[in-house]
Amino acid sequence: MAKKRLLIVDDQIGIRILLLEVFSVEGYETFQAANGRAALEIVRTHTPDLVLLDMKIPGMDGLEILKKIKEMNRDVKVIMMTAYGELDMIKEATDLGALMHFTKPFDIDELRVAVNMQLTEGGPSPRFAAGT
Repeated sequence: MAKKRLLIVDDQIGIRILLLEVFSVEGYETFQAANGRAALEIVRTHTPDLVLLDMKIPGMDGLEILKKIKEMNRDVKVIMMTAYGELDMIKEATDLGALMHFTKPFDIDELRVAVNMQLTEGGPSPRFAAGT
């Protein structure tokens, strides 16, 4: 079975490195981009299953990137990452097809669980099942 592909889009290298480490350990093929142009090129060439997308990116903002990702491939799942105070943009992101958002600083375990649930076929993986 092919590895699920995850793209991390954030202009802060520390966040990209942290998330790359976390999701590589989880067994995903991970890609990273510091800006919208690089992110869209990765979407075009590697077709990630899920994109973790920061709302504030220099040059092209997260909403613009989200719009373009969905134009390229409606099936790519997107989870937004936002700084406090960008809540007005969340509704628009949801309208554009984002599944959920995490406000920075986020709990890395909550984010990991959310990504795993989105990328596990048929919902949550068995290890989250009740009564085990």
